[in-house]
Amino acid sequence: MIIAIDGPLGVGKSSVAKEVAKRLGFTYIDTGAMYRAFALKTIDRGIDKEDIKSIINLLKNTDIKLSYKNGELQVYLDGIEITDKIRDEKVSQRASQVASIKEVREYMVSLQRRFGEEYKNIVIEGRDTGTVIFPNAELKIFLTAPVEVRIQRRYKQLLEKGFNVDYEKFVKDFMEREFRDNTRKVNPLRPAEDSVIVDTGNMSFEEVVNRILSLAKEVM
Repeated sequence: MIIAIDGPLGVGKSSVAKEVAKRLGFTYIDTGAMYRAFALKTIDRGIDKEDIKSIINLLKNTDIKLSYKNGELQVYLDGIEITDKIRDEKVSQRASQVASIKEVREYMVSLQRRFGEEYKNIVIEGRDTGTVIFPNAELKIFLTAPVEVRIQRRYKQLLEKGFNVDYEKFVKDFMEREFRDNTRKVNPLRPAEDSVIVDTGNMSFEEVVNRILSLAKEVM
């Protein structure tokens, strides 16, 4: 069974998907982590964000793997564990930029589908899991919330993780990423026609998780 959870930045996809997977005994797949891993590589190699040709060429020798240790997601890039390194806001911004490149998305989608075949029962979250990666998923959820709520949630999350964040720059970067996600030529963010829309604006974390678990039980 595949549960696909889509939604915009700061809506809580990762934490919700991880908890749903845990309670169902499914494998959690974070598609965003894969884009972040590749984004980190472009930064480490000193490749400019506008150098599309070099970014595409870099894909040829890139190996991204997801594994689990004590139930926690581990991200590997070319054989090196980078789980903590990809959560930096600079990496997040670059990930949004490289994700707009057609060849990058095609590479990631093929990789994500391979993970789906490998793990069988999965909860996968990202921007286009229900529309592109697994359009035949048994359950598709699209999480949403007002942009003001999502900004505050994401900002608080970064502070709790110990990042030193300039609020005005953070909001500017957030809105730029939001614009790119909604307007990119390749697979812009949108709910699948058969998605269940869940507005998390006035819902607690537990309420969102229970809502998805209830929907999952209906199709299991």
